[in-house]
Amino acid sequence: MAGQAMGVWMNLRQRIRDGDPAAFREIFDEHARAVYNHAWRLTGDWSAAEDAVSLTFLEAWRLRARIEVAEERGSPRPWLLGIATNVARNVRRAARRYDHAVSRMPRSEDEPDHADAVAGRLDDRERLAAAMAALASLRRNEREVIALCVGAGLDYAQAAEALGVPVGTVRSRLSRARKKLAKKAEREREPLPAAGQVRGDRVPAVRFAQEKAR
Repeated sequence: MAGQAMGVWMNLRQRIRDGDPAAFREIFDEHARAVYNHAWRLTGDWSAAEDAVSLTFLEAWRLRARIEVAEERGSPRPWLLGIATNVARNVRRAARRYDHAVSRMPRSEDEPDHADAVAGRLDDRERLAAAMAALASLRRNEREVIALCVGAGLDYAQAAEALGVPVGTVRSRLSRARKKLAKKAEREREPLPAAGQVRGDRVPAVRFAQEKAR
């Protein structure tokens, strides 16, 4: 069965490398949700995650000749999440630059007041910030490995492939991140959520802290 699945993937991979749009739609349909969830874990913003999905698959199409890096595992998911990780970094930087530029623009009295819209967006970010507070305390490379191994469910080798680092680096970053999250959860002295919960104040952080190493 595993050999058959690998054969199916090899055929699909070759079609993608040859520029077959139908084959590329297959991996989009299968992996878009995983890419979206991963991007949200890294950005903490639903809109930014949607942008990241589009940019990730555009970049994947551009780099389709390199998809052989995922051949051994029989899935393009580590490769796609690696691209999504880089895209999410750029999306977050662009969002910060945009917000900074908007805050510095003079407002004409004749122009409509967008304060309510901006305030609404800030409220959304504040609600998401509560859920992402613990993760935000981590270093970027620690957040990324948590998002891949715990959030996306990749094993050490797949996460290493996605990030382009050795497996040992993934292990050490994950260990440090889990220790930090566990300490933060202990300081807050909050009851643990039911298994499977993924939303709510600080729930993602507590869930990540309690996941066992794969």
